[in-house]
Amino acid sequence: MNDIIPILLPILAALVVIGGLVPVLMKARKSGKQYPGTRDANDPVAPLGGGGTLLEDRPSAPAAPADRRAPDAVDLEALEAEVPDDAAGLETIAVETPLPVAGRLTRLRERLVKSNNVLGKGLLALLSSDKIDENVWDEVEETLLLADLGTEPTMQLVDALRERVKVLGTRDPEHVKALLREELIKIVDPSMDRSLRIERHADRPAVMMVVGVNGVGKTTTVGKLARVLVAEDKDVLLGAADTFRAAAAEQLATWGQRVGVPTVKSDIDGADPASVAYEAVKAGIDQEVDVVMIDTAGRLQNKVGLMDELRKVKRVVEKLAEVDEVLLVLDATTGQNGLNQARVFSEVVNITGIVLTKLDGTAKGGIVVAIQKSLGVPVKLIGLGEGADDLAPFETEAFVDALLN
Repeated sequence: MNDIIPILLPILAALVVIGGLVPVLMKARKSGKQYPGTRDANDPVAPLGGGGTLLEDRPSAPAAPADRRAPDAVDLEALEAEVPDDAAGLETIAVETPLPVAGRLTRLRERLVKSNNVLGKGLLALLSSDKIDENVWDEVEETLLLADLGTEPTMQLVDALRERVKVLGTRDPEHVKALLREELIKIVDPSMDRSLRIERHADRPAVMMVVGVNGVGKTTTVGKLARVLVAEDKDVLLGAADTFRAAAAEQLATWGQRVGVPTVKSDIDGADPASVAYEAVKAGIDQEVDVVMIDTAGRLQNKVGLMDELRKVKRVVEKLAEVDEVLLVLDATTGQNGLNQARVFSEVVNITGIVLTKLDGTAKGGIVVAIQKSLGVPVKLIGLGEGADDLAPFETEAFVDALLN
């Protein structure tokens, strides 16, 4: 027995050593599967909880150095997110040059003039008839209502026109057109402030949120407006807080690449939109940009939970900076339904301006007046097509002239 013990001891010792090495070897094998090669600056940093937000570089920017560290994690109402600031530079692409404002306005006017609008043409035909009696005024009223002008503005316009035509007793088409133009300009209200609040503050960028229901073109509007701001020599950063629609963040990042601005987006599906918006503003402050534009998820105005979530996005962003501009994107062809949407969104996030898309819809131009009268919020931008430059500032006189030509 004593002769066997010296033989067993080395064997037992060897088994102990091998047993201790097995876990180490297994761990190394697992790590080898996750990162088969040496990690370099292009490998993403693993964020807390397996996901986070990423900052897309400007298209022409070089790759960030490998030794830059991600900022500290942010804890927002029990939500953790991290923004790795060492994302690799995107492949250099050609950055598009937007048309100047004058060029965009000319194109939009031409499209609106060519559209078969029934508002201006219908009113001129009625008011230029040989006999203007009660039947004519009833038809004028009906035409305005069909154009979604709204009940109160319609009555206001009809009463003003009726009085002026009666006093002047005119039937001359050009004179009637001049009267109609004057009254339409009054009712569209040129006194409203339609400027965008995009001037950088002393210690932070201007912050803009873009909201609206599903399908009205919010992300596209953000991209087009980014082009407008870049054309005005603004330094812009985009925030992809629409984390629910598939590929929304990639769509916004593509717009950013086209005009040479970076995009903060989530690298996981269904991320908390408030956290992404927060990180976008934080990145904008750190990089000293002029404007941060936040794209939000489309939501039904009659769903309380979704609207509460939108309210939360704004509240969380304002932990860092006041939201200067909240633009509501509306499809002009939806008419009075768009007005109902506007009312609800205005109650939730205090709308400061309206963007009307698809304004070439033939009978819906009156929604401009209805929204402004109802909410006291100006239409600031209009779009008439799908092109990248089909978005321009709303001008009262140009809009009325286009309707009447």
